[in-house]
Amino acid sequence: QVQLVESGGGLVQSGGSLRLSCAASGSMFSLNVMGWYRQAPGKQRELVATITSGGGTDYADSVKGRFTISRDNAKNTVFLQMSSLKPEDTSVYYCNANGFRTRTELFNSWGQGTQVTVSS
Repeated sequence: QVQLVESGGGLVQSGGSLRLSCAASGSMFSLNVMGWYRQAPGKQRELVATITSGGGTDYADSVKGRFTISRDNAKNTVFLQMSSLKPEDTSVYYCNANGFRTRTELFNSWGQGTQVTVSS
């Protein structure tokens, strides 16, 4: 089973920065797309950013120009650098990863979530 462990959340003032990290561990044949999603109270989980193993990225319009996703393939780790944070960025942030556990068995794993709170 592929496990994801997140770190880096916390409380920050509006305009501040935070960096989230997520490390994948367990038996994997390949680790393809890694990404970050967030879910605020009473709202659906939404995409924040994703990155492929080749470095291709995708961002939600609401975070473009403020957040940067990156990954260290050697360490199976994905990062989310968040800058110019706004109160509306307050959410639980979840790491996601998918790939192949074996040559034929897919996996799609989620982290436990890390709280990001931006005060005004």
